[in-house]
Amino acid sequence: MTEPSTSSWLTVPDLVEELGLTQSRVRRLIEERALVAVRRDGKLVVPALFLRDGEPLHELKGTVLVLADSGFDDEGIVDWLLSDNDTIGVPPIEALRAGRKTEVRRVAQALAL
Repeated sequence: MTEPSTSSWLTVPDLVEELGLTQSRVRRLIEERALVAVRRDGKLVVPALFLRDGEPLHELKGTVLVLADSGFDDEGIVDWLLSDNDTIGVPPIEALRAGRKTEVRRVAQALAL
């Protein structure tokens, strides 16, 4: 399986196929913050990097909640996760995918201070 690129976006129907879930269950994952979706060209989309092995990245939800508590909206959360971060050295989503959850959340928590 190839790694998704930072420019790969999945629509809700794509997520239904990728995750093997119903559309309502996919929307529930978004509501529960297991995934974060934004609108692009009028469609609700999720970065493909937010999935691994056919399911939402487990490390994502807690990080999303920290960022939301820091005042980020969904657009800001997605932008922060996908953008290069000088403190972490890579985009935060790459650090999460590499198992650096604690470091990413520490940096995210510092944003609220």
